[in-house]
Amino acid sequence: MSTSEGAIAVAHPNIALVKYWGKRDEHLVLPCADSLSLTLDVFPTTTEVRLHPHATRDHVTVDGVLARGETPQRITAFLDLVRDRAGRTERALVATRNTVPTGAGLASSASGFAALALAASHAYDLPLEPAVLSRLARRGSGSAARSIFGGFVVWHAGAPDAPDPDLASYAEPVTDARLDLAMVVVLVETGPKPVSSREAMRRTVATSPHFHDWLAATRGDLEAMRAALAGGDLAAVGAIAESNALGVHKTMENAVPPVRYLTDASHLVLDAVRRMRHAGTQAWATMDAGPNVKVLCAGDDAEHVAHELRERSDRPTVVGRSGPGATLHTGARR
Repeated sequence: MSTSEGAIAVAHPNIALVKYWGKRDEHLVLPCADSLSLTLDVFPTTTEVRLHPHATRDHVTVDGVLARGETPQRITAFLDLVRDRAGRTERALVATRNTVPTGAGLASSASGFAALALAASHAYDLPLEPAVLSRLARRGSGSAARSIFGGFVVWHAGAPDAPDPDLASYAEPVTDARLDLAMVVVLVETGPKPVSSREAMRRTVATSPHFHDWLAATRGDLEAMRAALAGGDLAAVGAIAESNALGVHKTMENAVPPVRYLTDASHLVLDAVRRMRHAGTQAWATMDAGPNVKVLCAGDDAEHVAHELRERSDRPTVVGRSGPGATLHTGARR
């Protein structure tokens, strides 16, 4: 079927140093607390949106395969938001290609919905300022709000009593960071995780006795992280990130029923990071909703840390550094 309008966008995953975990509003995807992340330069998602004026439904492919189940439903719901704002009705062909395993805790939904937000807004003639685009991406996947921007990014939860809570929750770059940080991704497992992030968040918020304590701690972590980044204090950044990640996993594990993403292999990597640090290498771990471990270190140490982790864990590693925000593909319609 011929198409007349479209756009292609590329976005990268971001890894939170201070985690987003838990929503106070499921519909608007409003988080319980601020979070802070680093957008990486690896594992990009490329998404093309082409309008099909005569189609009766959206057509979604992921890595060349027709999407089924929840994925096309979420994408159509997101496109409905864009169509409503743009005053348009055309259905779309959405073709997404990931270079990161989907659903493995490597932020594929962040890069995916950031790329979709940018491509769809241009395809439907709805160019948006970055903060507004961040709010839109948030509606698809909360962490996608951060992948609109490159480098260090803070996502504001917004005050619960704000006149318009939707307008109050957006991401923006952290402009005073003075740190060349690398992140070594240890690919412990690349298959889909057993419990989706959405379900795990709901379960944790509703049933974990530790959730509100973690939430209070993470608010303090955010302030401390911003100060450490501004001061170029790698040791403080690493220690805060590792403590915050371990705290959120403990909180999940105390949900009913428990959510356990970390495997024996994950814990072997964590042990390796501790041994490296004891031996004098500045390295700290962070983990998201999945078994894979990301290891923070100075940019100059990244290749050494990656080599050590491969040797100690017998798992493949990928070195990530500070990456760009979401961009329109060269030649894409503007």
